[in-house]
Amino acid sequence: MDIPFGRSAIAEIEEILKWHRPPPLRIGQHTARLPIVQGGMAVGISLSGLASAVANAGGIGVIAAPGIGLFEADYFTNFFEANIRGLRKEIRLARSKTRGVLGVNIMVALTDFAELAKAAIEEGIDIIFAGAGLPLRLPEILGKNRHTKLVPIVSSGRAARILCKKWQDDFNYTPDAFVVEGPLAGGHLGFKAEELGLPQNRLEHLVPEVLEAVKPFEQAAGRPIPVIGGGGVFTGEDIYDLLKLGASGVQMATRFVATEECDASPAFKQTYVDSQEGDAVIIKSPVGMPGRAIRNAFIESVAAGNKKPFKCPQHCVKTCDIAQSPYCIFLALINAQRGRLSGGFAFCGANVHRVKEITTVKKLIGSLVKEYKTKAVQELIEAMTRYMNGLMISPANGMSLA
Repeated sequence: MDIPFGRSAIAEIEEILKWHRPPPLRIGQHTARLPIVQGGMAVGISLSGLASAVANAGGIGVIAAPGIGLFEADYFTNFFEANIRGLRKEIRLARSKTRGVLGVNIMVALTDFAELAKAAIEEGIDIIFAGAGLPLRLPEILGKNRHTKLVPIVSSGRAARILCKKWQDDFNYTPDAFVVEGPLAGGHLGFKAEELGLPQNRLEHLVPEVLEAVKPFEQAAGRPIPVIGGGGVFTGEDIYDLLKLGASGVQMATRFVATEECDASPAFKQTYVDSQEGDAVIIKSPVGMPGRAIRNAFIESVAAGNKKPFKCPQHCVKTCDIAQSPYCIFLALINAQRGRLSGGFAFCGANVHRVKEITTVKKLIGSLVKEYKTKAVQELIEAMTRYMNGLMISPANGMSLA
């Protein structure tokens, strides 16, 4: 039936059929079978164990660089060199376990950001994810290397536009992809506390905003700039919805903590399983950014105005006001990683209360793919039903088909 309704309905069905299974995620020459990036979680939460497991399951596994030298014997006396050694060891160990795509997450605010990025590039890491600040000079560190791809983490189209222009003007380099994190993410957040609840900052608004911001730079470069959405992504349905919005992939972190392969202590993982709705709270981090963590006695004590005495091992984060800080963020996170939650806390995403069990990375990703396909089939059935109902209406009964 050659009618406007028929043509539009068929086009809708054809569009849905494109998404019947999760597509691969391509960043430069690196291709992951699934469009899932495991978010980097410091300190010591996502190391070679978790990253290699995710890469083997078809996603992009990510090692978090901040505080990565915590297992080195001289961590507190030779902080920066211990971190470099720790990063090199974890990249090599992860690569010995997988042939999949591996990345590192490095906070731009780290005092040794440039040294960590250089070490990761020298070790042949596939991707550098750089957030907690704008990595304005990252291509300069990359030099002539074309194996490692550079993916900034941003929280707005404006930030993506600034980076694209800066990199183009200064280095003739276009970002290889972007991660855009919404306000439901865990850990340090790219928003002011009062901005977290604003409708315009929801991830479903930010993804199209960043896509629009990078479009002219894609055209100039003659290649795509994939946009990866993160923050609050929990189910396969969430993945489907973001990809339909135009994202090339998603970043997920909270779900991967409650896996056997996660590098955190069992006690850390159990805090996720035991958490209830309302336990994820916004805290003021010593590094000058709001963060989301699971409420516990340590956080409540700090909120009450109590200072936790500490000796700063090094000024590891540029933005940390050591004199005014009520506690050392890295010492708190090290304690948490080792299961000593009385002396620290667990960063988390807003949906942490939905985590109900500890599983394996393979089972988790399998369930996400199943949920994704179920959503795709559901949308296909609904579209076909609308199409068939439309065919049953004819001009003879006086109803418009347009």
